[in-house]
This record gives sequence, C-alpha cells and structure tokens, in this order.
Amino acid sequence: MQENIHKVQEEIAASEFKSSVGGGAVEAVMSGEKQLKSLTIKPEVVDPEDIEMLEDLVISAVNEVISQIEKTTEEKMNAVTGGASIPGLF
Repeated sequence: MQENIHKVQEEIAASEFKSSVGGGAVEAVMSGEKQLKSLTIKPEVVDPEDIEMLEDLVISAVNEVISQIEKTTEEKMNAVTGGASIPGLF
C-alpha cells in the first residue's frame, strides 16, 4: 500500500490543475504541489474603477483550483487506502 500511496503522491505532484472563473475572465493553473504556475486575466475585466471585482475573481480562481487539488488528492488516496484515514498522509 505504501508504494501505491507514493505513486499517487508523485502522480498528483506532476499534474496540473486549472480553474476558470467569471466566464473565462480569470484562469489559474497550479501544480499538484499547490504552486501557482500561471494566472491569466483577460484585458476586458481590468477596470480601474472596479479593482475589487478583479481581486474577487483572482481569489475565486485560486481557491477553486486548490479545492480541485485537494478533492483529487482525497479521492485518489481513498482509492488506495480503502477510505482509511492515515494521519499526516495528505
């Protein structure tokens, strides 16, 4: 089981996860190790009069991609461990 856990961890770390919010206005790409790889903002959403909206979109995109990584990690680890909770594993 330990070998399978290690393989899953490596697979997740090597993966990229993407989140798009605001109808594609902001896109965040993150590695499975939760390192932000890229952040794309469409020029039409950059409004100097409404910076708060842009900040909210960026926060939303980053939080969504982190949620995807955590969900994927949990699902794959549960498949390996049979749902048993192993402290410190993920």
